[in-house]
Amino acid sequence: MSNALIIVDVQNDFCEGGSLAVAGGAGVAAGISRLLAAEPDRWDHVVATKDYHVDPGAHFGDPPDYVDSWPRHCVVGTAGSEFHPDLETGRVEAIFHKGEHAAAYSGFEGHADDGECLADWLRARGVDRVDLVGIATDHCVRATALDAAREGFGTTVLLDLTAAVAPVTLDIALRAMDGAGVTMLGKPVIRAA
Repeated sequence: MSNALIIVDVQNDFCEGGSLAVAGGAGVAAGISRLLAAEPDRWDHVVATKDYHVDPGAHFGDPPDYVDSWPRHCVVGTAGSEFHPDLETGRVEAIFHKGEHAAAYSGFEGHADDGECLADWLRARGVDRVDLVGIATDHCVRATALDAAREGFGTTVLLDLTAAVAPVTLDIALRAMDGAGVTMLGKPVIRAA
């Protein structure tokens, strides 16, 4: 069996200067790159997810409620949907796009260019353990971690390489992941309350 790193949504729109920026997002991008350079043999596989919206309906709100609807972000074909430039993507073997026509938070809702879903891709390569990093701890990282555990993967979130939106939603996410048996190491980046 083998392990994989899942890099969740480290995209321009979720980093400083983006339309749905999370404080510390650029630092997370750089930190992931440093870790990959420092420990090149730590993971057998590295994959990434992307929010990838075409027309996600009520997921975009005007005005947004920041619960179920959000400002326009990660629209296909825009600079905001691209990976942050501080994220080194040379080791990324596959990218799983999610949310083209509906809200999607978990990378396990996504698919590669050939249509293969994340769970099938991992299983085809004998992966039984995954580590997660990325943005945002309390939304897409949480959803991806919960689905990874539900799919039967040993799941660890490297919190030091995640950035969270808000203390309240972070607390809810940490409790949910703990309750699902997800291992959490470190502390996420979060703006002071």
